[in-house]
Amino acid sequence: MELQYRRVLLKISGEALAGGSGRGIDFDFLEEVCGKIKKCVDMGVQVGIVIGGGNYWRGVKDGGGKMRRSRADYMGMLATAMNCLAALDCLERAGVEARLLSAIAMNEIGEAFSCDKAMRYLSEGKTLLFACGTGEPYFSTDTAAALRAVEIEADAILLAKNVDGVYDKDPKKDPSAKKFDEVSYAEVLSRQLGVMDMPATSLAMENNIPIQVFALEDTENIVRAVTGEKTGTKVF
Repeated sequence: MELQYRRVLLKISGEALAGGSGRGIDFDFLEEVCGKIKKCVDMGVQVGIVIGGGNYWRGVKDGGGKMRRSRADYMGMLATAMNCLAALDCLERAGVEARLLSAIAMNEIGEAFSCDKAMRYLSEGKTLLFACGTGEPYFSTDTAAALRAVEIEADAILLAKNVDGVYDKDPKKDPSAKKFDEVSYAEVLSRQLGVMDMPATSLAMENNIPIQVFALEDTENIVRAVTGEKTGTKVF
């Protein structure tokens, strides 16, 4: 099968891993996701992964104004580490050689992130899980995904969400919302279409990294994205 992308940054929504419960991890679903990642790896795709933490904690949103923003954000980073540990275990059980690299030092559970280390591991065929966002408060995991994509020189960002693409309006609120097959970075930013947050979208645009947005509900979309089969919305 021909590949559209040979090195990708897969950004997975934490909420998507929770399944119908909205909290925690649906391990049957996680195994399905990891199975599709293995399929990509077996085809020769180098994969870096950033997972959000919203299935456990959504930073300042869950802090409800009762916590210092920086501390609420650090709690969110710890939530991403929990998701990465679960995914690491699942990938290894599926036969994928993987490493967890953390932006916050956690020597007992993973290695400290460095760009050189990440590039070496990818060249060796290892799948990487990037935990704890950028390691700094006030930045989302979207921004962390875009940053890691730039650092590892990814061919694309695969944005696996609870929605099946980019719409001109919120499809949950407006049934007349129309989905884009393709849309430019500039339009996403000017119309605030909510693909990723603005810093993340700007970073991807500045470095000419396309973003493929698709629904994780159908996990085969991960494979479709790397092979260039039409799925979701392409932002470029």
